[in-house]
Amino acid sequence: MASRREADRLVEEGRVKVNGQVINKLGLKIDEERDRVEVDGRPVRLPKNFVYLLLNKPSGYIVTMDDPHKRKTVMELLPSLPVRVFPVGRLDAESEGALLFTNDGELAHRLMHPRYQVKKVYEVRVKGFVEDKDLEKLKKGVYLDGRRTAPARVEVIYRNRENSLIHLEIYEGRKHEVRKMFYALGFDVRKLKRLSIGGVTIKGLRRGFWRHLKPEEVEKLKKLTGLQQ
Repeated sequence: MASRREADRLVEEGRVKVNGQVINKLGLKIDEERDRVEVDGRPVRLPKNFVYLLLNKPSGYIVTMDDPHKRKTVMELLPSLPVRVFPVGRLDAESEGALLFTNDGELAHRLMHPRYQVKKVYEVRVKGFVEDKDLEKLKKGVYLDGRRTAPARVEVIYRNRENSLIHLEIYEGRKHEVRKMFYALGFDVRKLKRLSIGGVTIKGLRRGFWRHLKPEEVEKLKKLTGLQQ
């Protein structure tokens, strides 16, 4: 990319076109999404102003940009931004936890694609005592809609006759997958919280609050999805 001074010189020399028209006025504002910029007849790719956010989603909010039924959406919990960001994947309205937002379409696509095996960790509280045989089924995969889920890692936090609290680590992203996995074993999920996505964790982030991803977190996600070496 040219410096501001170099860019001004290119404009003054009549070497810059925007949408096919030679530009001779400095300070012209460009729409990165719509305008075609050329220098010496060659198209110029303008740098994208990418934004990456993490929200600790509370229950009661649906994951959508807007809702015709006027229900609360996760977008209401985000700040006013100069660019439009989109949720990466979904969480049920009653589920909580880690939800990423970005305007980086390629990264978002890869984070959701099963090919890249991005790890997601959930905290699941179910009604009843989850026995060892049930844990083994989760580890090996259970059949949902005629197809076995990928093997999961399972950690028991506690379990008794009333409730069991399980940490579940999966690499898929099927719709309602975690709830369906426990339902398939005969358990009702009482609370579901996603603790992390690709190592990006909600630890230290209050429920209903958001933060910008750290540069090293963005770099890690890009490495996980093959966008960066």
